[in-house]
Amino acid sequence: MFRRRRREQPDTVAEQEQAAPTRESGPWDADEPHPDSERIDLGGLRLPHNPDFEVRLASVGDQHVGVVVISGESTLQLQALAAPRSSGLWDEVKTKIRAQAKDLEEREGPFGTELAGELKVDGASRPARYLGIDGPRWFLLAVISGPGAYDEAVAGAFVEFVKDVVVVRGDEPMAREEPIPLRRPNEQASGDQTDDRPGLNPFKRGPEISEIR
Repeated sequence: MFRRRRREQPDTVAEQEQAAPTRESGPWDADEPHPDSERIDLGGLRLPHNPDFEVRLASVGDQHVGVVVISGESTLQLQALAAPRSSGLWDEVKTKIRAQAKDLEEREGPFGTELAGELKVDGASRPARYLGIDGPRWFLLAVISGPGAYDEAVAGAFVEFVKDVVVVRGDEPMAREEPIPLRRPNEQASGDQTDDRPGLNPFKRGPEISEIR
């Protein structure tokens, strides 16, 4: 079972008004007003709880660096990176992705410009969509692959999931494009050791990941 954050209810009407979101949807920064709902607390990311999705952590060595959300044959990969205060990363990241996946095309999506098309992996093609969201001192990369890349019913559910993600950047200094660290929901309390698995790679299908139980 996932351990979810409890809702923190405002004590007064004034606090409720102060906490009202100023935008229609996220992804949200942890320091901005956002909807008060139960979420899976993974440290650098807080994810909406959706019983229809299976959520896994992706790791590099002993560091959790991303999340894989699974729905049938489709996946949503999420990775939050530290970004400069003065500018976003999406334009730069798009250039790097297209250098490795030349068949992707730019188009407009729910978060602005995105990349979409067929990826060739080990001789086979797999549809994929790359969505980038620049936040205050962070960047969130969301990659939808499999049937969900073109099936609007599946893609829509993934997009709504992304819109309710909360990014917790923190105040500590971080290098440009450094992954914002994640943790298991019970890791702080129990100090459990985690498995060493290969990490999140948006250009390959089915990365080996450590499953949240």
